[in-house]
Amino acid sequence: MRPSLDVRELTLDDLPAAWALGRDAFGSDPEPPPHATQETPGLTRYGAFDADGRLRGKAADLHHEQWWSGRAVPATAVGGVAVAPEARGRGAARALLTALLRGARDRGAAVSALYPTTTGPYRACGWEVTGTLRTVDLPTAALPPHRPAPHLDVRAATVADLPAVADLYERVARPRRGMLTRRGDLFDHLGGSAKLPTDGVTLVEHDGNLVAYASWDRGRGYGPDAVLTVREALATTADGARELVGVLASWRSVTPTLRLRLLDGDAVTAHLPVEAAREHRQQTWMHRPVDVARAVRLRGWPAHVRGGVDFTLQDELADWNTGAWRLEVADGAAELRRATTAPALHLGVRGFAQLYAGATTAEALVHAGQLRPDPGADPRALDLLAAGGPAHLLGYF
Repeated sequence: MRPSLDVRELTLDDLPAAWALGRDAFGSDPEPPPHATQETPGLTRYGAFDADGRLRGKAADLHHEQWWSGRAVPATAVGGVAVAPEARGRGAARALLTALLRGARDRGAAVSALYPTTTGPYRACGWEVTGTLRTVDLPTAALPPHRPAPHLDVRAATVADLPAVADLYERVARPRRGMLTRRGDLFDHLGGSAKLPTDGVTLVEHDGNLVAYASWDRGRGYGPDAVLTVREALATTADGARELVGVLASWRSVTPTLRLRLLDGDAVTAHLPVEAAREHRQQTWMHRPVDVARAVRLRGWPAHVRGGVDFTLQDELADWNTGAWRLEVADGAAELRRATTAPALHLGVRGFAQLYAGATTAEALVHAGQLRPDPGADPRALDLLAAGGPAHLLGYF
């Protein structure tokens, strides 16, 4: 028999033990940063305790929002999941994630995302892989040469420019799917600094308006191993992107390698020699609905898409999602209501996650065993749930 666990929100007194548990799991520094043992706005921490009151596992609900086709959707970013070695395989993680999902739903969250160190336990709890955050290395010398454009101004940012940088990020992220809004108590708390977040931020402006930026860390040295790490490079015009890439190319004499995260289909990537890229790191991320009706209603949908489909959904951890549903999409909005007939398509929650995030097709889900159609039923009707294209994340949490 598995020992019973008491799952509850962590108190201030619990945080040192939670830090120690996380340090063992993730190999963190011996001394915790100040925020790790302090109350943090926009963050709910959960712990699983045994009958003797010992902390056996922990997980955190980061109160995020994600952009989904122009609309901000309340979300939970699941982080810091750790279980004591002696308690692993005994249901602690499942109990923690069940409590986290219920708490996130109670505070209004609709969807969730996480970066797993291993996918198996999260798949068992309804999350599924829906994307990858790619960090690549590019030879700086391979970047295309560029003559500075006379109508654009390039300068270094100051702290006073950070609101304009945040606004440009939002203009890029808002029409996409899955990108964090970078709003809310948690971001306000972590972003309240009187200095730049990186060694430097380069701005490209047109008539005084910001059209591109790159935030970067210089690293050490200037020999063959020197690397310029670009934390973020975004643009809202082709000219701005071209100018920004030209500035990055100018580092070729002292940093032979440019390390940056790619955002598929954006203006900057269109000017990079991606054929010369070498993978530095791939960080898989997973998605899961918290409340399916809320997730469908709150997001944006393509204005040209119309249709309806009935299906059943099975969700063992979030039973409020289980049952028969009818999806109706029209005029850039959608609703998910309880079906009044017996649907012929039967979907698992992991399949719902993949379709919602535009990561696959209904037929592929049949092959994977995540969608079961009754004889004669066409599974492609559920491609309606995937309308809008693939989701992306650009930040790690």
